[in-house]
Amino acid sequence: MIQKAKGTYDVYGEYGKKLLYVEELIEGLMEKYNYEYFRTPIFESSNLFHRGVGETTDIVTKETYDFKDRGDRDITLRPEGTAGIVRSYIENKMYGNHITPVKAWYYGPMFRYERPQSGRFREFYQFGVEAFGSSDALIDAEVISIPVNLYKLLGLKGIKVNINTLGDNESRNNYRNALIEYFRPHIDELCEDCKERFNKNPLRILDCKLDSNLDIIKNAPKTIDYLNDLSKKHFEDVKKYLSAMHIEYVVNPNLVRGLDYYTHTVFEVEASIEGFGSQNVLCGGGRYDNLVEMLDGPKTSGVGFAMGMERLMTALDYEKIELPIINDIDCYVIPMSDNEKEFAIDICMDLRLNGFIVDIDYLSRNLKSNFKQADRLNTKFVIIIGEEEKESNILTIKDNVTKEEYKVKIDNVIDFLDEKLSE
Repeated sequence: MIQKAKGTYDVYGEYGKKLLYVEELIEGLMEKYNYEYFRTPIFESSNLFHRGVGETTDIVTKETYDFKDRGDRDITLRPEGTAGIVRSYIENKMYGNHITPVKAWYYGPMFRYERPQSGRFREFYQFGVEAFGSSDALIDAEVISIPVNLYKLLGLKGIKVNINTLGDNESRNNYRNALIEYFRPHIDELCEDCKERFNKNPLRILDCKLDSNLDIIKNAPKTIDYLNDLSKKHFEDVKKYLSAMHIEYVVNPNLVRGLDYYTHTVFEVEASIEGFGSQNVLCGGGRYDNLVEMLDGPKTSGVGFAMGMERLMTALDYEKIELPIINDIDCYVIPMSDNEKEFAIDICMDLRLNGFIVDIDYLSRNLKSNFKQADRLNTKFVIIIGEEEKESNILTIKDNVTKEEYKVKIDNVIDFLDEKLSE
């Protein structure tokens, strides 16, 4: 038997309904925030992710799915969404758009070759937003508010924002130099990956999962001590706007995030979920004022976030949050023989086009088996169509809850069901 690849999963049944509900909620929320839907290719030039995500990140060095296509081009399955959106922004010359900032949202599969575990897969889905063209701290706060409000709408409790700042280029360079001087005497205490990071990007040392409990990591210099006045003001403004939106936040000076392109604001949003452990963090993001330019576009400010849908769905399960998904249907149509099927399917189509959820017997079951099927489908009304109903255009409709039976003219069926279902 052929089985799914390791690190992937199938979506069906009630989980599929829950996932669609959350996706629709996201779509509605993005409409309210006036963000435009973007979709980029699942595979792109490897160079995009190596330059955009960063050569020193774990994603690029250990986790990307890289391959040669038949034209001998280096191709990578996208490991995250931001680089592709930035590429699209540049290639389609959106920086010349008179509507600024350009506010984008995306949703789709990403791919990373990592060890599968609870809430983590090799194929996973991300929802994220990116906003280009504004350096105002107000849009940083707006971007942070989106996942906060989504989690609140879904009923998650104890929503908290962890924020930090890396500062602008000058501040970040000052901090980088301070880290180099700090870690130099301790280089032999670090893991092999961090020894490599020391030479390329020492900020990545702070994000190391293996060395995170070492005292030299915990006592490392903090970004906030190396900010210039401009960077300090930007961070203070972000906090001011978050407070204005009544969003609870905590300044976490150890937060640097795992990607090379961040400047100024970085953040993670978590929920208080009993038994969820380190996976309480549900999304993260930040500002990246150099990324568009790094990928050959004009100097453009940017800010965004991404969240993994699998972790979010697991959080909802842990919290036993009941989503208002539809687990029943309005009508189940039973043609009594093959002679009535054409007539019955015409009625089904008419009802569906008028907004009713309808199913029909496809297996030519007997009446008893059909009523059992109606119960399995949580059917509200059963429409029975025999020779008499077909000839008279008067349908037999049975309330599957009260078991009351009605005779309804075919022209009145829609009004009848509308009235009954609204009671």
